[in-house]
Amino acid sequence: MECSCSNFRSSSSLLLSPSTPSSRLPHSLFASKLRLSQKLKFQNRLVIRNACGFDENGSGNGFPITPNNLFMQEAIGAEYGEGFETFRQDGLLKVDVDFLNDRLQEGFLKRIRYAMKPDEAYGLIFSWDNVVADTRAMKLNVWKQLASEEGKEIPDDGHAQRLMLYAGADHVLHKVLHWETAENEIDRLKLRLSQLYYDHLLRLRESIEGLKAWLDAVARARIPCAVVSSLDRVNMVGTLERMGLKNYFQAIVTEEDGMESIAHKFLSAALKLDRKPSKCVVFEDDPRGITAAHNCTMMAVALIGAHPAYELVQADLAVASFNELSVINLRRLFANKGSGFMDRQKQIIEKSPSKRKLTVDTIF
Repeated sequence: MECSCSNFRSSSSLLLSPSTPSSRLPHSLFASKLRLSQKLKFQNRLVIRNACGFDENGSGNGFPITPNNLFMQEAIGAEYGEGFETFRQDGLLKVDVDFLNDRLQEGFLKRIRYAMKPDEAYGLIFSWDNVVADTRAMKLNVWKQLASEEGKEIPDDGHAQRLMLYAGADHVLHKVLHWETAENEIDRLKLRLSQLYYDHLLRLRESIEGLKAWLDAVARARIPCAVVSSLDRVNMVGTLERMGLKNYFQAIVTEEDGMESIAHKFLSAALKLDRKPSKCVVFEDDPRGITAAHNCTMMAVALIGAHPAYELVQADLAVASFNELSVINLRRLFANKGSGFMDRQKQIIEKSPSKRKLTVDTIF
């Protein structure tokens, strides 16, 4: 990536010009100006590096220089009305489930359109991990490569390997792999994990089986889609382009959105799609993500694979592949939502109204 850095000039030259020798300044004033000058020089170097595509370690690959939440277990979120804060032109805005369901109500014209084309009223939200891309195999290969570099071994136990995929990196290093290392070594290993993950991400070209055909069907029905992940936006967009999926997603939730939990990501996706959470369907493979979707009043479709079917019973629909889905499945998910025809209710018995007498003035 080319960058013209000659346009950047250090603003510290304005503090101490050649016409103002340091001998004419008091010592304390000169020292304070010198410290400020060095601080501005450092900030300008960061600006130049960022503008030219370099990080503060001098790396130009654009990868995060500190471990992010790729190998962390996120909170479920959206419990008891919990939401997140976002900035608008008129100030800080508190966003939660009830707020979005109330504020994103369809207007008169939209209600007419959705009555004629009900599929367009839905919004689909896809998790990145194991729903859009097979990240299980990628993460396991990353752990194996890290162990090979460190001269360690990865246990063959299936339970341990599952923890390596879903638990946080600190927990895996201490409790699963039992690598006795210092705290600074833990940070180094976590940083190396992120670097290896992004190296594998650059080689990713294939999506989950059946996903592209399903997205084609959804696009023909004009249903908007969003994808949520813990990746940064640049790498997320680049990976979707390499997989040929970018044009299918009208919204992307990434690390830059600053969401602190799974449910917050889903709510942010619904906000970007301009759809009520109660009209959204989340595609997940993790029971925690399904719980987060239900906390947001969203429907949840589970993909069987990373977790067996009996661990996904709380989902509204569980499928082994996207090939089993059709648009009619979405309509059936919402067919009886909100109706209480199976609920036990008390019936109020009242006296039958008196019969109406027909007269000449009766208007039919």
